[in-house]
Amino acid sequence: MISSQLKWGFLFAVTFSFWAVQSQTENKKLNVLFIVTDDLNCDIGSYGNDKVLTPNIDKLAKNGVLFGNAHIQYPLCGPSRISFMTGLYPDQTHVKRLRIYLRQTLPRVTTIGQRFKQENYHAVRVGKIFHYHNPRDIGTAGHDDNYTWHQTVNPYGRDKIEEYKINTLKKRSYGGTLSWLAAEGTDEEQTDGIGATETIKFLGQYAKSGENFFLAFGLYRPHTPYVAPKKYFNLYETDEMKVPKSNDAYLKTLPPPAAASVRKKIEQRNLEEGLAKTIKEAYYATTSFVDAQIGRVLDKLKVTGLDKNTIVVFTSDHGYHLGEHGHWQKQTLFDNATRVPLIVAGPGINKNEKIMEAPVELVDLYPTLMDLMGFETPEYVSGKSFAPILKDSNARVRKSALTELRVDMGKNKAQGYSIKTSRYRLTQWEENGKLEYELYDHKYDKKELCNIAKSGKYKKIRDSLAIVIKQRITEARIQPHGLGPINPNQMEWREPKGVYSRQK
Repeated sequence: MISSQLKWGFLFAVTFSFWAVQSQTENKKLNVLFIVTDDLNCDIGSYGNDKVLTPNIDKLAKNGVLFGNAHIQYPLCGPSRISFMTGLYPDQTHVKRLRIYLRQTLPRVTTIGQRFKQENYHAVRVGKIFHYHNPRDIGTAGHDDNYTWHQTVNPYGRDKIEEYKINTLKKRSYGGTLSWLAAEGTDEEQTDGIGATETIKFLGQYAKSGENFFLAFGLYRPHTPYVAPKKYFNLYETDEMKVPKSNDAYLKTLPPPAAASVRKKIEQRNLEEGLAKTIKEAYYATTSFVDAQIGRVLDKLKVTGLDKNTIVVFTSDHGYHLGEHGHWQKQTLFDNATRVPLIVAGPGINKNEKIMEAPVELVDLYPTLMDLMGFETPEYVSGKSFAPILKDSNARVRKSALTELRVDMGKNKAQGYSIKTSRYRLTQWEENGKLEYELYDHKYDKKELCNIAKSGKYKKIRDSLAIVIKQRITEARIQPHGLGPINPNQMEWREPKGVYSRQK
C-alpha cells in the first residue's frame, strides 16, 4: 500500500511536471516570418523551372509545403495586398486600383498584423507589404497602414540613388514599364539587401529577448526596374533566354477585354527578340538576387534557433508575364498573372510536400495563420483556412480560386472574373451588359493558348463552371459582417501626418 506521503509526493511531481511543460509551451509560442516579394511569378526552381537559380526558396520548399495552384484575388499590387492583409475580396474592400489607402474604404478593419498585436506579439514591417509606387516611394512609408505595425523600416539603397543609370523602354519611367540595370556594388547596398539586413537585426533581437513576433519582410524586387548586382546577371546567358512568340491573330479568339488586357502598353508590344531576351535575363537575375536576400534571412532564423518555433510564409502579390500571350508584366486574368508561389514551413507542418492541384487563395492566409497560432479569426474574414492541408496533403478546402480584374475599354470599363479549378480555368467578361467567356483545359493546355469556350465538346463543362463562377462572384460581394456600412465614394479620410516609421 502506497503511503499518504508518497502519494502526495507523486501527485506533486506530476502536477509540477504538467505546469512546467505548460510553461515551456507558453514560452515557445509560435512566431511568424512573413516574406512577400513584388511581381514574382512561378519561374522558380522548386516550381519546375530549373533554368532559374533560386536555391534558398527551393530549400524552404523542401522544409515545408509548396502550393502549385495558389492564386491572388486581383493582379495588381495595391488591391492584392489589401485583400490578403484583410482576408477580404476586392469587391468587399472596394479597392481595385492604386493610390488608395486601406482606411479610406475599411476604417474599422483589423489586419493580420493588428490581430497579432492584439495577442501581444510585436508586429514589424521591413520594406513593402502594403502598396508602394515602386521605385518612386522607396525610402518612404508608401501607402502603408500604420495601425498594422508597432515598428516599421523603410530601406533606401543604391538602386534608388542611381536611377539615372537604369535602362528603360520609356524615358524617365522605371516602375510602370520595362527597365533594368546590372548594378555595381554589393547586395547589402541595394534596397532589398538593406531590408534583409534590418530583418536579420530584428531576428537577433527576438532571439535575445524571447519576445513573440509577426515579422513581415517585403521585398521591392523583382518588380521593375530589374536591378541587381552584376554577379547575378553573370549567372545567365542572354542568348539562352526563350521568349514565347505571339501574334495578333490569336487575339481574335479572345473576348475584347481579354485582348485589351494583353495589349495595354504600346511600348511593350512586339518587342524585338534580342531586346526581349535581355529583359527576361534581367528579370531572372533580379529573381536570383531576391532569393539570395531571402536566404540571408532564413540562415539567421536557423542560426538563432528561432526556426524551431517560427512559421515561415513565402509568397508574391501576384504573378507576372514574360512575353506569354505577347504581354509583359501583370493585369490579366491568365494563369501567368493570377498564379503565385506560396510556401509555408515550420513546426508541425509537413516537409517536402507539393500540393499541385488543390486551389487556394491568398485571402486564405489570414484564417490559416489564425488557426496555426490558435487565435480567433475575425467574423468578417472571407478566406478559408488551408491549415488542414499543411498536415494532410489529401485535405481540400476549396474547389476553385477566384480572381477579378477591371479593364479600361475607352468609354467604359469591362469587369472580368476568373476561376481556376484543379483542371480548368473559366473567365467571364462583362461589358455593356454582355457576357463572354474564356475556357482552358490545363490537362492539354497549361499555357492557356486555346480558348475552348465555344467548343461543343466542352459545353457541359463551360455551363457548369458558369454556375460556379456566378456563385463565387455573389459570395465575394457579400458585405463584410461587423465592419459597418462602406461607401468608398463618400468616405472621409486623411493620410496620417507625422513620422510613424523610421527611415533607413
